[in-house]
Amino acid sequence: MRKRTFLGASLFLGLGGLPAVLAGAADATTAKTKAKTVHGRGEILWDTYGVPHVYGKDEASVFHGFGYAQAQNHGDIVVHLYGEARGRAAEYWGPQFAASDRWMLSNDVPARALAWYKASTPQFRKDLDAFAEGINAYNAANPGKIDPKIAVVLPVSGVDVMAHAHRLMNFIYVAPMERTMGAPVPGAGNNGSNAWAVAPSRSASGNTMLLANPHLPWPTSYFTYFEADLNGPGIKMYGATQVGLPVLRFCFNDHMGFTNTVNSMLGATNYELKLSGGGYLFDGKVLPFKTRTTSFKIRQPDGSLKTESLEIRESVHGPVFTRADGKTLALRVAGLDRPDGLKQYWDMGMSKSFAEFEATLRRLQVPTFNIVYADKAGHIQYMDNGILPKHPKGDLAFWRGDVPGDTSETLWTEVHSYEDLPKVIDPPTGWIQNTNDPPWVATYPQVIHYETYPPYVAPPGPESLRSQQSAHLLADYKKLSYDDFVAHKLSTHTLMADRVLPDLVAAAQGDPDPEVQAAVNLLKAWDRETVADSKAALLFETWANLFSPNNFTSLANYKVKWLAADPIGTPKGVADPAKAVAMLKAAIVEMKQKYGAIDRPFGEVSRFAIDKVDLPGNGGFGNTGIFRTITWGPLKDGKRIPVHGETWVSLVEFSTPIKAKGLMSYGNASQPGSPHRADQLKHLSDKTLRTLWFTRAQVEQHLEGRTAL
Repeated sequence: MRKRTFLGASLFLGLGGLPAVLAGAADATTAKTKAKTVHGRGEILWDTYGVPHVYGKDEASVFHGFGYAQAQNHGDIVVHLYGEARGRAAEYWGPQFAASDRWMLSNDVPARALAWYKASTPQFRKDLDAFAEGINAYNAANPGKIDPKIAVVLPVSGVDVMAHAHRLMNFIYVAPMERTMGAPVPGAGNNGSNAWAVAPSRSASGNTMLLANPHLPWPTSYFTYFEADLNGPGIKMYGATQVGLPVLRFCFNDHMGFTNTVNSMLGATNYELKLSGGGYLFDGKVLPFKTRTTSFKIRQPDGSLKTESLEIRESVHGPVFTRADGKTLALRVAGLDRPDGLKQYWDMGMSKSFAEFEATLRRLQVPTFNIVYADKAGHIQYMDNGILPKHPKGDLAFWRGDVPGDTSETLWTEVHSYEDLPKVIDPPTGWIQNTNDPPWVATYPQVIHYETYPPYVAPPGPESLRSQQSAHLLADYKKLSYDDFVAHKLSTHTLMADRVLPDLVAAAQGDPDPEVQAAVNLLKAWDRETVADSKAALLFETWANLFSPNNFTSLANYKVKWLAADPIGTPKGVADPAKAVAMLKAAIVEMKQKYGAIDRPFGEVSRFAIDKVDLPGNGGFGNTGIFRTITWGPLKDGKRIPVHGETWVSLVEFSTPIKAKGLMSYGNASQPGSPHRADQLKHLSDKTLRTLWFTRAQVEQHLEGRTAL
């Protein structure tokens, strides 16, 4: 059964030898003062799901309360992430973090974060400081609640907040270390966010509706989501963000709302250099590297600190790295001159009209992510947002690879404007959607087309089956009530089964093998829902993985491949019926080996399990065309649990008053001992949602506790 633990670079490894003398050590890059206590700043009302409803006397007080709340529910993760963003994680926790520190220092993240902090408006600097002060205040008021081995990072400052955001946005999302260094990127291939906006013309009530539904890995890390309600003079925001960020990335207020999905925009380029004479070739000349030397400390098993010298080389492209395969690469990242991504998100959430929101989007400070918007006035928008370099030639595949760095012809110096980026505003269809796919089917019939944009903006296709299912759940209905909207969001229907199962059943009908006939009868009776009591869903999934390998993406065995002319109706059919039947026989063998029978109920094997909670699962792999995405991990002791998928959900109807339902699948806290680590799994298992308590009166009726700020 899963305990919530850190993922990837954030794994808690080798902490046992940390000496207690460091428990109060302050970082030189942080404020050297003790955590500030300013009485009368407001309060936090905690509801029965552990959601903080922050009420601040002014803007900075709201940030202070938000920081305090994050420390209470996710303090171990947040403070650890801030230590990593400083480039001092190896000093705090040992050599397993040395590669991360080298990446931070080589890319100037700590130094640039300080410059970005200083470039912020005076008010936003106060906000960042107040958020950090909230974290420090929680620790001061609750000594020992944050793991002392992690609390060595404290106190934190507004610069730390900025550094974490900079690392997350620019050097995890846009330019992950693994991509440059030739290693697998964490979470790659498991993008699963869903977003919908429905205009009044397609709404049964005449009110606009918005779905926010990001999916990221479940083990706790910088990907973990946190739900909150922020209130102050002129401030009303409800939504979620990733832990450590001081602003909501998924947000609605009384007037509007917005959400994000991961897009394919390439804001960074890896240039392969040709070395020569101690330098590198560029336009027929040998240029010397610019070099500088810094150092960082690495904690040893006995608690002592070893200093490692780090020589940082730079070419005209950017910092230079040597990969394990011997290649020398230079990294160039767009947007390093744009410090106001956090401020843009804050102002997006403060918007009260589409005009205000669009003016904020035009700043292009947020370096990546699709953005989907809806408002009470009836406007909806999809935007393939990001800071995108301009290139004279080449498609997405070319610029995603190792680009020749020996010529100025490939060295980009400009980025695209807001006007250049694909977007859909108030389409005649009355709806927009995105599920991480290219922008071309943001609505259907299409209003934006691949041919009208440079080929490096996004791939032409194919449209994933989950994206096609998303489009059908909107396009196939003339009007959607709010109840319809919720029901469609919870859909566990498997579109891939609609496309291939009739051909498979027809091909296998005459096979004399009794086990094949038993499988055919199961598949024929299946309603194609991937739910707990289904006795055919596991069998179909097992067969589908053979029919369409590579995470259900291969089109080789379909009779009709994906067609740009029919983007939400293809692929379909079985190309080789005999081969498909052979795959069914192989799936039967695999089912019996792994699950003991071909008709094991889906929820007996697939479990929603955290700590002591262990419940039947539902939902499945998005690439099989299931909108309710759950990426199931490997089988262990006869069961499997999610590694990725459904996390934060909100469904809002901009009625009077607002209707809002939602869920934080794995709970709104990760701190040891919190009652909110797994208290929403029952909703996930039951395919139900919570009412999101948006007003103070609602919160007071469901109150768990109060914290005075």
